[in-house]
Amino acid sequence: MNLISGIDITASALNAQRTRLDIVAQNIANAQTTRTPNGGPYQREVVSFETELVRRVAGGGPSLQTVKIGSITPDRTPGQQVYNPQHPDAGPDGLVMMPNVNLSYEMVDLITASRAYEANLTVVKNSKQMALKALDIGK
Repeated sequence: MNLISGIDITASALNAQRTRLDIVAQNIANAQTTRTPNGGPYQREVVSFETELVRRVAGGGPSLQTVKIGSITPDRTPGQQVYNPQHPDAGPDGLVMMPNVNLSYEMVDLITASRAYEANLTVVKNSKQMALKALDIGK
């Protein structure tokens, strides 16, 4: 049994969840940004994961799957229009187009990503403990 390949797979999942946490934090930070360098309000970004098949060359064992970031795409759903004629980005009708970031959804996504990150850290910790115990058996 090779514990290192299991840790490698878990490391790819940790990297993917870290990226997801970064994107969620970016979405939350820009929840009130009504003007971006491209013009218009901030567009929420969404992370998509993909599995990647890793074939074992030596040993003839089964192939393993890792997770990676498939894409980071903007969410094209429109944001709310809020009446605020004093806002610098208000149109002639006094409406301001707000970002399409829903803080409730972002918080749920943040909690889910942090729990997945913690679970993967636990896998690495347990794999390390198993490897140390296996080394102790040989003494």
